[in-house]
Amino acid sequence: MVSAVQFRQMIIGVVSDTHGLLRPEVIPALEGVQHILHAGDVGDFAIIKALEKVAPVTAIRGNVDRVGKCAKLPETEVVLFEGQYLYMLHDVQAIHLDPAAAKFSVVLSGHSHKPEIRRHKGVLFFNPGSCGPRRFSLPVTIGKLTVAEGSAPSAEIVHLDIPHS
Repeated sequence: MVSAVQFRQMIIGVVSDTHGLLRPEVIPALEGVQHILHAGDVGDFAIIKALEKVAPVTAIRGNVDRVGKCAKLPETEVVLFEGQYLYMLHDVQAIHLDPAAAKFSVVLSGHSHKPEIRRHKGVLFFNPGSCGPRRFSLPVTIGKLTVAEGSAPSAEIVHLDIPHS
């Protein structure tokens, strides 16, 4: 008899660039996640409190988070889930380290409002895009990150159904 080894996996919701607007479509899109990461430009600390009703939240500040409680958020953060180290910073262009050398599995960022998933030197770079006010003709999106010990993390972009105005 062969027994299957089951690896624990974790689904993490990733949001960025809310700029003080938590759209009603965001909460249902995050249903079932075990943790939420906010990659900056929160804009209003009440957003963190609302997200915490879905799952625990780790948040960093972005360039618009200059006053109040959002200004006290860290500029960068390192989190560990299922044996995988994730590095969070708002603007990936401001990275001052080699994530592969630092043994990070994932680099999470925001700032550009453009969703992106790419790999470089074995590291997953993930920008969930923006789920706050629409910028130009960019989509309104969040992300989901799946991490499991012993396997490469994976990411997906979730497009929210928001009409263009």
